[in-house]
Amino acid sequence: MTITELIESVRRIEVRTNRLVNDTMVGAYLSHFKGRGMDFEELREYMPGDEVRDIDWNVTYRMGRPFVKRYREERELAMVLAVDVSASSAFGSLRRTKREFAAEIAGTLAMSASRSSDKVALLLFSDQVELYLPPRKGRRHILRLIREMLNFEPKHRGTNIPAALAFVNHVLNRRSILFLITDFLHSFGQATGSSPQSTGHGLQSTVHSPADRDVIQEIGLTNAHHDVVCVHLHDPRESELPAAGLLTIEDAETGELLEVDSSRAAVRDKFARTNAERLAELDRALRRAGVDTLSFSTAGSFAQVLQAFFETRRGRRRG
Repeated sequence: MTITELIESVRRIEVRTNRLVNDTMVGAYLSHFKGRGMDFEELREYMPGDEVRDIDWNVTYRMGRPFVKRYREERELAMVLAVDVSASSAFGSLRRTKREFAAEIAGTLAMSASRSSDKVALLLFSDQVELYLPPRKGRRHILRLIREMLNFEPKHRGTNIPAALAFVNHVLNRRSILFLITDFLHSFGQATGSSPQSTGHGLQSTVHSPADRDVIQEIGLTNAHHDVVCVHLHDPRESELPAAGLLTIEDAETGELLEVDSSRAAVRDKFARTNAERLAELDRALRRAGVDTLSFSTAGSFAQVLQAFFETRRGRRRG
């Protein structure tokens, strides 16, 4: 991407996200996330109406009656955008790649946080931490985040979500909002990839390894310290194959090649079924870990879903 193209892309995303981040979006953002960044203030006995999740079980056990931790709301929160920039993020069968789509979503989130005077940090990761920009405010900072998401050249091709989350837990000493933006390929049982040599089609496997379980475990552990939201991105071509004859598919992150005969209906059906099972298992695992998840296709829009998500969490908080 040339400098001119980069400037145009950043400008386009800024215009789009400014349009999306209207009063409703900001209000929805504030309604849930404000108040989740807290400093510990006191410990007192449980009273009817207190949040059960605020119970300090260690003190409750020692005292023989329930005690809750009380917190003082911070004036500011920090949002961390942890964005997967591994090789599979460069894939796009339509008008935009998953990485460009991630930049639009992350830009909207960053603008929402900025409008409410919260700081925003950026973590770009592959199988290593590629770039970390600490939490800051301001339009210039937000535009830099968008530029880095679009144009940063990662040094590695693979994906290591646990390492990225471990880094976040190390550098953040205060509870923050963490949006993990990834396609979850090569991290949850994928054997063959999403960016083919000549066709752009993906192929996943449902075989899970101990490393897969470590991903979910690390996400759950991080969610105990921060407010984690998983943003799962996928391209339509990763869910179904066209009837295009013999295809040579290349794993974007490992270089592994696989030939499939997409002219056979049985092959296409198995491909679709395998991916549906993989996505369903991923969703179940994240729900078991108590983590909220948003799923977006590069073929669609995200603004209404994102707004509805904020509103749903507002209703959950009030309840």
